Amino acid sequence: MTAEERRNLRAFQDYVIKILDPTYILSYMSPWFKDDEVQYIRAEKNNKGTMEAASLFLKFLLELQEEGWFRGFLDALAHAGYSGLYEAIESWDFQTIERLEEYRSLLKRLQPEFKTTVNPKDILPEVSKCLISQECEEIMQVCSNKGLMAGAEKMVECFLRSDKENWPKTLKLALDKEESKFSELWTMDKGAKNIDVKVLEDDEMETSDIQIFYKEESECQNLSQNSCPSSEVSHIYTPVKPRNYQLELALPAKEGKNTIICAPTGCGKTFVSLLICEHHLKKFPQGQKGKVVFFAVQLPVYEQQKSVFSNYFERLGYKVAGVSGATSENVSVKQIVENNDIIILTPQILVNSLKNGTIPSLSVFTLMIFDECHNTGKHHPYNMIMFNYLDQKLGGSSDPLPQVIGLTASVGIGDAKSTAEAVEYICRLCASLDTSVIATVKDNLEELEEIVYKPQKFFRKVESRTTDRFKCIISQLMRETESLAKSIFDEIGTITLEGISQIRNREFGTQKYEQWIVTVQKACTVFQLPDKDEESRICKALFLYTSHLRKYNDALIINEHARMKDALDYLKDFFTNVRAAGFDEIEQDLTRRFEEKLQKLESVSMDPSNENPKLKDLCFILQEEYHLNPESRTILFVKTRALVDALKKWIEENSELSFLKPGILTGRGKTNQNTGMTLPAQKCALDAFRTNGDKKILIATSVADEGIDIAECNLVILYEYVGNVIKMIQTRGRGRARGSKCFLLTSNAVVIEKEKINIYKEKMMNDSISMLQTWNEAVFKEKVLQIQIQEKVIRDSQGKVEPVPDKENKKLLCRKCKAFACYTVDIRVVEECHYTVVGDAFRKCFVSKLHPKPKSFGYFEKRAKIFCARPNCSHDWGIHVKYKIFEIPVIKIESFVVEDIATGAQKLYAKWKDFHFEKIPFDAKEMPK
Repeated sequence: MTAEERRNLRAFQDYVIKILDPTYILSYMSPWFKDDEVQYIRAEKNNKGTMEAASLFLKFLLELQEEGWFRGFLDALAHAGYSGLYEAIESWDFQTIERLEEYRSLLKRLQPEFKTTVNPKDILPEVSKCLISQECEEIMQVCSNKGLMAGAEKMVECFLRSDKENWPKTLKLALDKEESKFSELWTMDKGAKNIDVKVLEDDEMETSDIQIFYKEESECQNLSQNSCPSSEVSHIYTPVKPRNYQLELALPAKEGKNTIICAPTGCGKTFVSLLICEHHLKKFPQGQKGKVVFFAVQLPVYEQQKSVFSNYFERLGYKVAGVSGATSENVSVKQIVENNDIIILTPQILVNSLKNGTIPSLSVFTLMIFDECHNTGKHHPYNMIMFNYLDQKLGGSSDPLPQVIGLTASVGIGDAKSTAEAVEYICRLCASLDTSVIATVKDNLEELEEIVYKPQKFFRKVESRTTDRFKCIISQLMRETESLAKSIFDEIGTITLEGISQIRNREFGTQKYEQWIVTVQKACTVFQLPDKDEESRICKALFLYTSHLRKYNDALIINEHARMKDALDYLKDFFTNVRAAGFDEIEQDLTRRFEEKLQKLESVSMDPSNENPKLKDLCFILQEEYHLNPESRTILFVKTRALVDALKKWIEENSELSFLKPGILTGRGKTNQNTGMTLPAQKCALDAFRTNGDKKILIATSVADEGIDIAECNLVILYEYVGNVIKMIQTRGRGRARGSKCFLLTSNAVVIEKEKINIYKEKMMNDSISMLQTWNEAVFKEKVLQIQIQEKVIRDSQGKVEPVPDKENKKLLCRKCKAFACYTVDIRVVEECHYTVVGDAFRKCFVSKLHPKPKSFGYFEKRAKIFCARPNCSHDWGIHVKYKIFEIPVIKIESFVVEDIATGAQKLYAKWKDFHFEKIPFDAKEMPK
């Protein structure tokens, strides 16, 4: 080795230290390294880490004087599989390795998401060629010994050291193959960095990774001796004696211990929390007072619990009040907390109050109760509150901390595959809530089982249509529309949207195809050309083509699970609306193509031989159950709102089922152009189901985040509907009557398998809880403390840096047609979260139409909707409101593309909080007299 080569190795040693695990090549270096040096390097790795070991290895390496050691080092790298490092050192060119740095930085940032969403065992076969063989073995070993999250962390560590040029692309392909959510974050196309692509939020799907919540009916009975719904409970309180199992659940909390109370839905956990509250408030000596905060995630639950707590405690002389997002603008959170003994809050209110200093610390409370506490994870407001708590605990503060109580029907086990992993998952939930006691019913099980009935569960595998002519015709229309979209890029000789060429891998009538559409639409909106008119034409055309593809895709999903007629009606309604709007050349062409097939589609959909076999089976179950018990009350769960409407029409038009007089219940959120049910509409639907004996069936999507109070029923049908173990436990809990049944109806064997896995996971969860309850409490507390310390270190190392506002003026362009709308210097922030545009110029850019649902909220009176004024566009830009005495537009950032004036670069934002421009508060002086 020449002196120059030695100097080069010293110069590039930082690259070697970042990549090399020296223990993988030590066996090949035995002719040059002494045994004690080898042991020293291994010890350095075990005690200090891989990079320190690599640094020590290089120190020894550069001190060698024997002939041939440099070639021996290169051969060792080649034998161990470090091909990238070998080539870089041999040519002294580290540019290829340097180019990987941006991907390493990205993976470091995304590590928390990677370890919670990626199963390393699933993708290891695909990515193994980018790792050292020993690393692959170590990843599998960590998965087996410590669980999948630890295995995922190990995999990230290995990728960060990988010297293979193609590892980022290989990882992307592996994630895509497994349909991993993380794939959406792992963006390979550098140009796509300007595209704000997020995980598809399945606009029409209301079932993924959320829990079905319902208010336990027996709690109402506990509190009022009245079977009426909580909204109608009499204000005359009748004392109720708690059941023995409820006293058992409350005992650890009454002893002052931080506790998670895990008990079945319907057993009266709210009543247990009242008992704990009362005991807590009465224990304070004269001159001292307790202060309780009860958290309810959703507005209807908040309203319900506020009513329950007021009825119970005001008779005892305690003051009860509440603040939610709907009322926070009109009240002082600080005064509400100061002047009351029990405060009911939606958790974001406290997160905001801690952040802005309205509430100085959690020490103002003596007891915190978290309803549905299994939500305490990631960036949920519950976790944000507990981060504050844990920072105070671990930071050595002398201020007292409140007692913590969590309520849940199921703590869940995440992705655990074994009892050991499930125990670890539950320990992490306990650490998040600073609890070391999990209270379940053990001594009074017989009494509990008298109150809470577990329905029988049945799995029904049904057949899909053997031939589907409707799907064939719609698929042909989709292929034609795809070709039209692709021809635009052929026309201008570019393949900016390389996803277009991958369409063929997307199966029509699936959520994956929907996801592809969302990705392409976002890419379209930031596509740029020197000729802005041409750019606008292309973006608008692609927007139209993909919007039509989405509707066809929706129709195929309806067709799969309901009648062809319902799917066709859905499309006919869509094209009727298209005609009523701008109806430009492209829309005319697409409408003509659909209408050419319409007669054939009508014929196919009316053919009795094309009836959906799934509906036959559903009809059979309903007829059978109502024959056995004519008074049955049924909830039918489906995946999408479109299916709710389709099945309602099917039941009403079916002479054998129309006597059921179906009601519907969907979420309040907005999906595409359709708004969900309002809270009053939900209550109306539920009251009708509860009180009107004629309405025997309720068709519902998952309304978990709505916190709906659903009356007792004896038949639950899950129609192609399955989720996680928490959802399964709570869905099944809806069938609470004696002899109740729960049917899972599906044509997909995988769905049945998933539900069986959920049943197995429920047993694993119960076994894990039982195991934890045998632990010594001091051992449990120490385990919780160690997790908290580790998580705080990670949290602190990933501390969020407040972004610096970009003061450069930018343009807002219509997201659909790219017409100029306004400059950022003209945008003003109203009441901290609404955005308006000042000046007369903007008023010429939009047109307004009276709002179909005008209403008032706070100082705002919603009067009209505003749309892009460019002919044939009419893209929805927001609303027109009266704010105090001013008439102003309120715009939504997702309706626009943001363009940098200097560079012409364009970017999309889903939310205003993600757009870091200089935000100027609204000033009445700027408004015209």
